Parts: sequence; structure tokens; C-alpha cells
Amino acid sequence: MKVIMPNVAGTFYPAKVETLRETVFAMLEDAAPHKELPIPKALIAPHAGYIYSGPIAASAFACLTRAKNTLKNVVVLAPAHLSYVSGIAMTKAEYYETPLGRIPINHDLLKKVSALPQLIHNEKAFMGEHAIEVELPFLQLTLENFSLVPLLVGNITPKLVAEVIEKLWGDEETLIVISSDLSHYQAYNVAKALDKQTAAAILALDFAAVMPDSACGSIPICGLLEVAKQKHLTASLIDLRNSGDTAGPRDHVVGYGAFHFR
Repeated sequence: MKVIMPNVAGTFYPAKVETLRETVFAMLEDAAPHKELPIPKALIAPHAGYIYSGPIAASAFACLTRAKNTLKNVVVLAPAHLSYVSGIAMTKAEYYETPLGRIPINHDLLKKVSALPQLIHNEKAFMGEHAIEVELPFLQLTLENFSLVPLLVGNITPKLVAEVIEKLWGDEETLIVISSDLSHYQAYNVAKALDKQTAAAILALDFAAVMPDSACGSIPICGLLEVAKQKHLTASLIDLRNSGDTAGPRDHVVGYGAFHFR
């Protein structure tokens, strides 16, 4: 049985089960006003260390507490940070593990896209990667029982990502999560202005206006926006902050946004 083991437990988020549970529940409680949002079809959430982006991620995931018995499949698309990926990487692993336990990987859903030429088996891409993993404890502590489709996006066009999202779209039991931070390593006020522009493009479903330097996950974001526009979804901004607002200095910040699609 192949399992993707935690890569960044103890660095990006707590490795001890009780500490992790307490940390995530506290962030979700701070995001309590967002729990009243409708159950989303898709979310965009950040993926940095919890002291930096955790509160913004909690803002995205808080509404899922209302969907714990509804959502059964979660598709997470994230940028590949550590390995070059030509296309979209998938895994043959059966489970994705965090300190909170193992999440089954839904290979029945993967079969819907595995024949597409842009999908490749690339186990190396998942080694050391954090961008999917850091989203999982939020899902584990808001949803009851769910399976996962983890995909790492590399060198590919947004249109080909949109094709994959369309095939995995499913019904009310399926949630699409795009894991992405926004601007990187700008001064605080510069980052705020840049991220405001990116947020406006996302809210307008304007995939042509989200540039590679706007977000590390710009390609999966644009793929989602293309599908969301075709399906006449409405995007809402839940939270927009940066590391200068949470735990870091203000001369060299990373931007974070939480977006809800329905």
C-alpha cells in the first residue's frame, strides 16, 4: 500500500495531533462569520506556513462545516514547487497522510482524466511538496468522510487545466480547491495593490488578467476561472491579507487570498 507521507508537518504546521487540532480549530473559530456562507462549488485558498497564511485559509474552509455530510470528493490542484512537471502530475498512491490520519485517494475519479495526455504519473513531484498537504488538515477537520484527488500543475496551459477540472466537476458531492498564494516578496503596500488587482480579476472571472507573477498557482486559478465563467458561477472574496498582516515583516511579504465560488 503506497502512502504519501507528511512532508512539512512540524515546519509548515504542527506535527503533534492535539496541537494541530487545536491550532486549526482556533483559526476556524476566528473565521466563524464565514461559516454562514453557502456551500461552495470551488475555493481558492493559500498554502504557506500556518503562522502566515493559516488564518486566511481558515476563512476559505470555514464554510465547509455546513457541508460535512454533503461533500464526499475533493479535487485539489496546486502548483508544483520542487519538481519540473510537464503537464499535470498524478500519483498511484492510495492514501495521503497528515498527522490527523490518512485520506483515501479516489482513483475512480482519477480514471476520468488519466487518459488525457496532460496527465502524467509523477511520484517525484509529490516528494517534499507542501501545496496540497497544508490544505488537508482544514478539510479533515471540517468534512466527515471524503476522498481526495491530488493534482500538481506544472508547465501547461490554463485551457488544458480547465479540461481536467471540467471532467472532474461532478455534482454537489464534489469540491474543487485551488491551492495558491498571491504576490511574492514585495513591499507591503506594493503587495496590497497587486493583490487587490488580482482579486478583482478573479472576481470578474477574467482569466486573461491573472498573470504568472500574480500568483504561484496562476495556471490552476485561470483554469478554474475559465470553467467558472462557462458555468456562470459567482466568485466572492472572503479574505485578502498578506504575511505582513499575520506574522512577518512588512518589507518582503507574500500575499494570500480566500475566494468562494458558487
